[in-house]
Amino acid sequence: MKLRSPFAFVIGLILLISCQHNKINKTMNNANNKADSLINLMTLEEKIGQMNQLMNFVDTLPIESKFYNLIKEGKIGSVLNSFSPEMTREMQRIAVEESRLGIPLLVGRDVIHGYRTIFPVNIGLAATFNPDLVKECAKIAAAEARSEGINWTFAPMMDISRDPRWGRMAESSGEDPYLTEQMAMANIKGFQGENLSNKNSIAATAKHYVGYGAAIGGRDYNTTLIPETELRNVYLRPFKVAVEANVATVMSGFNELNGVPTSGNEYTIKEILKEEWNFNGFVVSDWASIKNLAIHGYAKDSLDATYKALRAGVDMDMCSSHYIENLKSLINNGTITQNQIDDAVKRILKIKFELGLFENPYATKESTLLTEYSKDIATKAVIQSTVLLQNKNKVLPLSKDIKKVAVIGPLADAPYEQMGTWVFDGKEENTITPLKAIEEFLGAEKVNYAPGLKISRTQNKNGFSEAIKAAKNSDVVLLFMGDESILTGEAHCRAKLTLPGYQNELIEEISKLGKPTVLVIMTGVILMVEPYLNQVDALFYGWHPGTMGGSGYVDLLFGIEPPSGKLPMTFPRTEGQIPIYYNHNNTGHPASDESWIRMYDIPEKAWQTSLGNTNHYLDYGFEPLFEFGFGLSYTKFNYSEIKLSKDILSMNDSLIVTAKIKNTGDFVAEDVAQLYVRDLVGSIVRPVKELKRFQRIKLNPGEEKIIEFVLFPKDLEFHNGKEWVIEPGDFHIWIGNSSKASLMSKFELIQ
Repeated sequence: MKLRSPFAFVIGLILLISCQHNKINKTMNNANNKADSLINLMTLEEKIGQMNQLMNFVDTLPIESKFYNLIKEGKIGSVLNSFSPEMTREMQRIAVEESRLGIPLLVGRDVIHGYRTIFPVNIGLAATFNPDLVKECAKIAAAEARSEGINWTFAPMMDISRDPRWGRMAESSGEDPYLTEQMAMANIKGFQGENLSNKNSIAATAKHYVGYGAAIGGRDYNTTLIPETELRNVYLRPFKVAVEANVATVMSGFNELNGVPTSGNEYTIKEILKEEWNFNGFVVSDWASIKNLAIHGYAKDSLDATYKALRAGVDMDMCSSHYIENLKSLINNGTITQNQIDDAVKRILKIKFELGLFENPYATKESTLLTEYSKDIATKAVIQSTVLLQNKNKVLPLSKDIKKVAVIGPLADAPYEQMGTWVFDGKEENTITPLKAIEEFLGAEKVNYAPGLKISRTQNKNGFSEAIKAAKNSDVVLLFMGDESILTGEAHCRAKLTLPGYQNELIEEISKLGKPTVLVIMTGVILMVEPYLNQVDALFYGWHPGTMGGSGYVDLLFGIEPPSGKLPMTFPRTEGQIPIYYNHNNTGHPASDESWIRMYDIPEKAWQTSLGNTNHYLDYGFEPLFEFGFGLSYTKFNYSEIKLSKDILSMNDSLIVTAKIKNTGDFVAEDVAQLYVRDLVGSIVRPVKELKRFQRIKLNPGEEKIIEFVLFPKDLEFHNGKEWVIEPGDFHIWIGNSSKASLMSKFELIQ
């Protein structure tokens, strides 16, 4: 690449100052030194420009003159969601070769669960309980994105999600902090690699900081009220782990947290993130969330919103233009200082240096899109994410020798919809649908296809007769039901969590035929599936599976691979049970099967307390339909003989926990062994169970293995509202394959 002289001069000067013997040192300290040296050469306008991120709404070349001039004048530090590699390259070229200092752009994009190869939605990836696989998915997405000039992704989302009405739970890893931590680390390591300067790495973003997933009523952007203990012990935990994993950037959220919007929250950003945790990347606002400070009523106007966001520690403004319009005025009137500007700019430039953008600003141009390897990994992700919830009479797996199969449902052949929410770069023509995969596997002559409904929201029975005919003329019925992608994700929350349109009616009509029936639900959220359990023989929860959904489903349906997915969220029996999650605190009146008083069993004019007082619903009790961590296989696993290396654990020691797991069925299969702990007495009430470890175990029929977990006193730490503590006392510990694990032992932690 031939560089213009200003760019060559600046880089030469920076390298001269910061590097010995003209060798580029890519360590963090030298990235800081290079950033300091470059800041010394910048005007105030150029510094503020680095803090400004704009959306490119134009997809034609040459670039619109207004946008061109902003880049050339150094007034844009980052762009997001450019629409083509050609556009991305041209914007980068202008920044590098035509601006005064030649500072490259950060090119951001929502690479959420894949780029061209689309993997299952994130809640589905969490159901794999396989961080190594999730890391590989992120690694593939990063390489694909970087090959087209993208160097920054707004992922992973690590909001704890305990309310399935929240449509954005599709991007989450569910209700559990530990599982979310593991998925977050896997994604960060996959996106960023061992070194950000690697040509296939992109900068990751920990979002949304913080508490966004706790929106009241599951309504997106809504108020969040989180006590300090819960904020620390649940919602902040994944972000702390992300900082420890050297995540490049953090995104502040849309939501208000305990009265203060998170994009203006000095306590969470400045005090906790930057000072307490020593985060040295930069903070970017969510889309126009600085502007929203005034809409919330937290700021008087745009000038006040700009001041409060910068004061809180937001380094880059996404798309509201508040920084570029107001920061100079705030400097001139003395409201903010030059040091505040320089700190933000240094953080941004440091990441650009660490990404190697000054040396390699453009796309890699390597042919990495949708390779055979990436498709194999995507298929594996579908297989391991799909959760088997029911399998009556062992109707699954199906035999390949079956004569006729009915394939029915609006999601059976919907290539776009099965990719799920937040897909900008996946292509319909690359997507393998269930219909396509089944026809290829069995032969089209063995398949009777009838969608029954045009789309998931169709509200008529026009296609029912063809679907019923297809079912009658088949030996088994495969129903592919669910949600179109637009019905999940940001701003798509729902109060009624059942299949939309006339899908319920179609399932009911098919069930009357008495045919062996398998239901595969394809969605990004948790639906109320209890009614279907009596209508179908087998039920797969397949999420929105992405590019290779059909291939993965075929492997599962026909027993080429057994199911091993586990639920990352608790499944309620009805919306009225929400919120319901496994790791809740105990009450003074805990419910049990024996204590559940059913509404229709209560005698007329019964005395108020004569039937017992426990925390349950009269109509739906206290238990969910399916617990966190649940998932069936085609075989059965037996857990036995839990053993602890010691009964008394000291603060500077570790505890080895073992158990036997045996495959007592007829299939080679994997199970996810899960370890849970309960702190019986604490200075604040502790959860009834907490996931602390998990691992995948593969066993042949009849095979038995010893599984081993190592636990440290640090794993028992919690925040009591004032400080982090590890308190001595008694603990219960369980091993099993769901949060209902019953194989239990106990130990004592001593000072």
